[in-house]
Amino acid sequence: MAGQSDPHLSIFSAAEVEFLAEDELVEIIPNMTMDSLNFICGDFGPFFPHIPTEVPIWLAMALKKRGKCGHQIGCRLATALIILHFIPPNMLGKCGIGGYQFAVYSTTYVAISCQPCIIPLSFLLHGAENLTQVLEAERDSRREFQPLPFHYVEISRLLFDHARDDIPDVHMVRTLVEDIRDVRFHKVESGFETIGSRTHAVKLKNLSAMEVNIVRPFFVRALQAFYKHDSPQMIPQPDTASRRTDVGDRPRRDLRPR
Repeated sequence: MAGQSDPHLSIFSAAEVEFLAEDELVEIIPNMTMDSLNFICGDFGPFFPHIPTEVPIWLAMALKKRGKCGHQIGCRLATALIILHFIPPNMLGKCGIGGYQFAVYSTTYVAISCQPCIIPLSFLLHGAENLTQVLEAERDSRREFQPLPFHYVEISRLLFDHARDDIPDVHMVRTLVEDIRDVRFHKVESGFETIGSRTHAVKLKNLSAMEVNIVRPFFVRALQAFYKHDSPQMIPQPDTASRRTDVGDRPRRDLRPR
């Protein structure tokens, strides 16, 4: 698959990035009654049958493993969530999604803006079709990345591992997700060719967390190498060298006695 890199060069491993993504909130439809759960990250619940409630992904996965979540099309743990993370361009204005912008310098990156998205339920029933539109848009725009949620790679992986039975056409959806990821990584690799000795910063828009984690170490090392070899101290100055030669060729003068 495209986009593979040395995990030792990345700041976070793939497992660590996925761990951070598990804090994203999703809606589930419980099939049991339970009081509120109190955690350091917040309080979630109470839970009542057939009443949607919002929980972190890690809690949703734990409840699903214990059979505490129902398998319904309206459950955002699976069908709604997977399509929420792949919105065609013509829906961006209606959903109010804001992409992430990153300015990658020699040491850090900065997230500029992000806005949540609210999607009508009728839009959530055509997953493969919407993913196909996103894939076509990625292929048509060779230099621009489509606005996708920051953790789309990690969340889609979690859904395929833990909620396969809730995703219609799961094999088709998984293939489309992998194709979208490959196309985006190919764009990143093609963009490496634009880096030169005069590059002081690289602005990347709409990259996901996993993509930033893979790309950032290379950009940092490349820019540092350019700065090192382009430093004035590394290049001999012709004027200085000629002056030193002239001084060495001059005859020595005798000092006057005191």
